Amino acid sequence: MTSATDSPASPAPALQIARSVLQLVAIVTVTVWGFVAWPLPFPGVLTGIGFLVLSVLLWALFLSPRPVLNVDRFAEALFELLLIAAAVAALLFMGVFWVIPAVYGVGAAIVGYIASARTR
Repeated sequence: MTSATDSPASPAPALQIARSVLQLVAIVTVTVWGFVAWPLPFPGVLTGIGFLVLSVLLWALFLSPRPVLNVDRFAEALFELLLIAAAVAALLFMGVFWVIPAVYGVGAAIVGYIASARTR
């Protein structure tokens, strides 16, 4: 007979999918902002590709389901909050009404917190 304390609680699949979708939205938002914030073709394409590479690298190193670098939960939360903050700032700089980035930022932070609390 096993109890619930014998194995660590895994996050619900729906919660993990929601976290992944919100992180994907953050990566896409930062990339789109990189393309549209500067004039095309020369600096716009370079910044768009550069922000895409940087955000995917950050995600793969620290936030993916099997990260390359295992860090403690505080560093993981810091990197997730940096990605969310970059997406919120990108939405604001693109001229989106402030309510949408605020709801996205708070929602992504709450989902990330709940999902990371369940994995530890």
